[in-house]
Amino acid sequence: MSTLTFDNTFDDPRRRAPLVLNHPTFNAVTETVAAVSEDPRPPLVWVIAFGISTLLAGVLGLLVIYLIWTGVGVWGNNHPVMWGWPIVNFVFWVGIGHAGTLISAILFLFRQKWRTSINRFAEAMTIFAVICAGLFPGIHVGRIWVVYWLFPIPNQMDMWPQFRSPLLWDVFAVSTYFSVSLMFWYVGLIPDLATFRDRAKSKLKQFSYGLFALGWRGSMRHWHRYERAYLLLAALATPLVLSVHSVVSFDFAVSQLPGWHTTIFPPYFVAGAIFSGFAMVLTLAIPARALFGLKDLITLRHLENMNKIILLTGLIVGYAYAIEFFIAWYSADEYEEFAFVNRALGQYAWAYWTMVICNVVIPQVFWFKYCRTSIPVMFAVSILVNVGMWFERFVIVMTSLSQDFLPSSWGYFSATWVDVMTFVGSFGLFGTLFLLFCRYLPMISIAEVKAAMPQADPHHEPDEGDEAGKEETR
Repeated sequence: MSTLTFDNTFDDPRRRAPLVLNHPTFNAVTETVAAVSEDPRPPLVWVIAFGISTLLAGVLGLLVIYLIWTGVGVWGNNHPVMWGWPIVNFVFWVGIGHAGTLISAILFLFRQKWRTSINRFAEAMTIFAVICAGLFPGIHVGRIWVVYWLFPIPNQMDMWPQFRSPLLWDVFAVSTYFSVSLMFWYVGLIPDLATFRDRAKSKLKQFSYGLFALGWRGSMRHWHRYERAYLLLAALATPLVLSVHSVVSFDFAVSQLPGWHTTIFPPYFVAGAIFSGFAMVLTLAIPARALFGLKDLITLRHLENMNKIILLTGLIVGYAYAIEFFIAWYSADEYEEFAFVNRALGQYAWAYWTMVICNVVIPQVFWFKYCRTSIPVMFAVSILVNVGMWFERFVIVMTSLSQDFLPSSWGYFSATWVDVMTFVGSFGLFGTLFLLFCRYLPMISIAEVKAAMPQADPHHEPDEGDEAGKEETR
């Protein structure tokens, strides 16, 4: 009589690399994460990176003032390319912010424990990326001193927002995404802020951490309320992952321009956002784990899992690139066919093929385990993926606008130094916020990492060589 058996290789922790290396105790995890903020002298690399980031953020602030004072003519935007780099940068930064909510909310709902060491700074990355994204539409309006005309309030011009415009949908979608992501991030921080409060040696730190810890004592009732709130926010944030970049894609898809008016844009944009977001998480996690001594908590298993997601979403993005050409051919619309042939062979062919190489060809190295577990390879790929994703947005905007229905208005878009430095300055703003977060807040969720450790299981029996585990269970 045969016996039905199931292959539980994926769920058997004995056959996989552990989530936390070297069998640390609960106290060792706390000490490792807290040491980053409690060290009175930050690493020299952090100081250098923070100095460069604040310098670039200062350049961004000066350029925004210069732009408002002089006008949007300092950009390369012209007729017919009225959007240019500001909207390219906006879509790019919104996409970067997608991985944080995906890692935190969706993987939490699916009970994927490997998210615990990377979710905190992925969530922080989301907040900071959305801040950078929101900057560009704000300064793109031109006469920023009358920006209140965009709000549904009475004014002397009797103007009212056009609620049927996807540009206004963006306002609601991005602001909702930012608000929910901020709350989700903050609620997850509360237990760790209480830990920092109890360990603080100065009255200022004790007061600051205690203020935001909201009187957390770690009681049963507190944990019950916390887990209920965290679950509800995760369920609320999950549809936003799909909705936000879908709404952003409507900026293009609801228009009549060839190359934009297509139904594939919402899923295509969502996959691309997850693709670029995970690449940015890798770009940040790899230096952070080396700089702050977190290699036992952010392991190769975490990085390899993210590489697998990058490979998957890269294949989806590559499929979308191919299906766009098929749809253009199948529609028999000569304008649509011209738009896509022009992308691949026209004046912006250099940008299109840069996009294809970075987003489709290069991620294929992750089919090989050596590449998925090689730090230099994955770091290089993560940077090139985000280069390719920026060029994707550049290609979408420029190729359709620069050569529209009227050949008499065709032109070639050239960015100015203000365009370039504003974009570079946005990285300075992002870097400044992220480095401050790493320095003063727990960049790894202490409570969630402990909950994923074997010692947290009441039925855990330590291995023979697990001395730390033996001490923990005594």
